Amino acid sequence: MQRRHFLTAGAGTVWAAAGCTAPDPNAHITGGFVGGEPARGHWLRDTLRAGKPLPAPSATFKTRVLIAGGGVAGLAAARALRLRGMDDFALLELEDVAGGNSRSAELGGLACPLGAHYLPLPGDDAPEVQDLLEELGLRSRVSGRWQYDERHLCHSPQERLYFNGQWQEGLLPLHGVGASTIAQYQKFAGLVEQARRAARWTMPVQIGAPALVKSALSAITFIAYLDQNGLDDRHLRWYLDYSCRDDYGAGIATVSAWAGIHYFASRHGFHAPGAETAEREGLLTWPEGNAWLTRRLAAPLGERLHTGRTVLRINNTKHGVEVDAFNSATQAIERWQAEQIVVALPVFVAARVVQDAPDFLRQAASQVAYAPWLVANIHIAQPLHDRPGPAPSWDNVLYDTGLGTGGLGYVDATHQSLQPVAGATVLTHYRALGDAHGFGPRIAPTAPGSGTPASAASAPAIGVEGRKLLLDKRWAAWRDEIVAELALAHPDLAAKATRMDIMRYGHAMAIPTPKASGQIGLWPSPNMREQLSKKERQANPYPARPVLAWQRLRFAHSDWAGYSVFEEAFTAGHWAV
Repeated sequence: MQRRHFLTAGAGTVWAAAGCTAPDPNAHITGGFVGGEPARGHWLRDTLRAGKPLPAPSATFKTRVLIAGGGVAGLAAARALRLRGMDDFALLELEDVAGGNSRSAELGGLACPLGAHYLPLPGDDAPEVQDLLEELGLRSRVSGRWQYDERHLCHSPQERLYFNGQWQEGLLPLHGVGASTIAQYQKFAGLVEQARRAARWTMPVQIGAPALVKSALSAITFIAYLDQNGLDDRHLRWYLDYSCRDDYGAGIATVSAWAGIHYFASRHGFHAPGAETAEREGLLTWPEGNAWLTRRLAAPLGERLHTGRTVLRINNTKHGVEVDAFNSATQAIERWQAEQIVVALPVFVAARVVQDAPDFLRQAASQVAYAPWLVANIHIAQPLHDRPGPAPSWDNVLYDTGLGTGGLGYVDATHQSLQPVAGATVLTHYRALGDAHGFGPRIAPTAPGSGTPASAASAPAIGVEGRKLLLDKRWAAWRDEIVAELALAHPDLAAKATRMDIMRYGHAMAIPTPKASGQIGLWPSPNMREQLSKKERQANPYPARPVLAWQRLRFAHSDWAGYSVFEEAFTAGHWAV
């Protein structure tokens, strides 16, 4: 690397001496920013800051139930209404396509994700999601046992890590590590298993007073927990940091210890070398990622789905709710009147648009921190040269590049195709920008007392640097940085890449940060939640879950769980109805 940088610097010096501009080695890679337009989401904020009055509505529409927000939660609410035979509803969505973080695109004729790209096989704690998968034909009962359609299960090889100059199977660093590292892997595995025995870890999370062990973990950062248990191995900390950034958008110095343990305890545990463990459960994935699911949720809605609408105001009235929304196509304000509304908006948006917002909503908005994300889809015209090790996998991660970029490697959009000969493909590269860049300060042992939670007032400040980067940094600068990072494992990537489209999410997901109270998620006190009657519980095939309601508003978004995964969003939307 030093030699390459020296040669590059020398070449630049020669060009500068000649009075010329050095040629751009990535100039042939075209592309740009795609997906959501930041100005649309900022329209209300900028209008109010400028002191401009909102225009009067130009048209009024009426419906029985209104859904604000067309992400997974909003689409789940719409499905629940349809299943109950209720067709008199409308869904308002900011973007031109519903799906939230689960949308997709095409590049070079190949489908690729713009966000979420897989769904773990749901356990029995998520029967609502299980039933959706059965409805979509993804699982069926064969000879009394549930089986998943193998065409949609992630094919092998599933994941690999570029570590110490070569690829290895799996993402836990193993190649050439010492006995002390293995010992810490095994110790952490024991701590996860101990936590699983001490409390019930579910996805979606159980709403209510958490077990004492969970409250204690929720009050400190994950890195403080590792310090307390003497887990200081760099390889272990890198892997745990990667896992947290992958699921929560921020690393071990930012997320709570509850979140760090929940990542493993609610799923498959932690697999340490040398331990007898059950086979890991599979996962569902598609070339277009979870857009495969959201497209099928949106398809039956037809004219009830109204995209390009920015919700500006939600107001309780004497006989229902009144909602004003900006129509980006007509550049006019619409007024919607309904009996009730499902507010499937991020909490910080809901707090801004709900008129005379209740205290619990304002308090939740002050506590939640959001992770910015970048998703880059890179079209590769020819198969890449591979370093030694296992064959290309679905998920390909680079160990601590030292570049401090927040990069999470890439997934291969054609991995599920079963094509006999490798050809053109799309690599989807992810960057989580929810906390400070650089691995060193985030994974090193912390100073005494530094693992205590940030105050609620500082939570919204998390991710500000990442959001500024997304808005200010030019597309070409992102392109060059991403190509340089992935070239560590694929030196020929720059020559074979033809296009890079970049999707930016300023507030991609809520980060489960520590809370001094030990609270998990943003749920308010129990008296703010609606409970099913005994008759309703007996008639309902699902476990009773409380619904967050205020007057004629019902709130449904993964933010309320404190972190963003499909199971949380879908269940919240389903139960809001």
